[in-house]
Amino acid sequence: MSYELLIQIQDNLVSFYLLDATICQNRGNLLVKISGLLRLLRPVNCIVMSFAVLVGASLAGISSLHWLNLVYGAVTAFTLTGASMAVNDYYDFDIDKINEPSRPIPSGAVSRKAALLLTGFLTVVGLVAALVISVYCVLFAFAAWVIMMAYSTVGKRRGFAGNLLVSACVAAPFLYGSLVAVNLIEINILLFASMAFLSNTGREIAKGIVDVQGDRVNKIKTLAVSFGERKAAYAAAAFFIFAVCLSPLPVIFNLVSLWFVPFVLVTDVGLIWCSGQLIRNPSRENARQIKKLVLFLFVFGLLSFIFGKFG
Repeated sequence: MSYELLIQIQDNLVSFYLLDATICQNRGNLLVKISGLLRLLRPVNCIVMSFAVLVGASLAGISSLHWLNLVYGAVTAFTLTGASMAVNDYYDFDIDKINEPSRPIPSGAVSRKAALLLTGFLTVVGLVAALVISVYCVLFAFAAWVIMMAYSTVGKRRGFAGNLLVSACVAAPFLYGSLVAVNLIEINILLFASMAFLSNTGREIAKGIVDVQGDRVNKIKTLAVSFGERKAAYAAAAFFIFAVCLSPLPVIFNLVSLWFVPFVLVTDVGLIWCSGQLIRNPSRENARQIKKLVLFLFVFGLLSFIFGKFG
């Protein structure tokens, strides 16, 4: 075998290994980008919102509902939530570089331009899915999208206004589920969504007590920053009590069975207890515990309507 032939074989082998390494690197980069895009969506949040739509539809009544509409409703919730998560990370880029450097954008896994493109794509998919169901659904979905975008872009720095926007996002999927099911918002869904809105607003105010030091540095005008922790605690307690005051209405209007009562009692007693504890001790540590407990009570409130409907 000639020396020139050996050199040619060696060069070919080197070229092959370099090509294989490039392919592997490109494949690895692609997997990193796909993983980054998925993390950008926060898929757990998207799934939770889709589930909330299904719960709202179930509580409204799905006996005559076409199953495809449920799928379209869940797709709308998933994609619009994902769009809001993506644009949230776009606007939080400078903050995440310091606080969350492993997030997809500051880590370099996803570019800011890609985040915006993903936001646009998911928004179109979500609104089209809503339009397939009905005009009412697409109008509601668009309004919910505006609220989510308002919070992600400017609302989170507006303190109490931001609290209200978050609570509206929490209540929206249940209302949307009712629209998907019966093309109107049933009174039992409206009551549950109102209780969720009020109790979550109280929770967001309590969260402001937990985050008061960082919010003060970042000039986020929460109630705790603007008026102090104790006044914020009174405001949070007021929203909890307002939510409790709504709880007898489903029974009074004969919208639920008696199975509603034991579950809602747990929620009501818990919210009243949280109100007293937060007013008594509006410290950062206590507010954190109250914030966690209210999330647990929210689940009981949801169970009260489910058992009241189907029990």
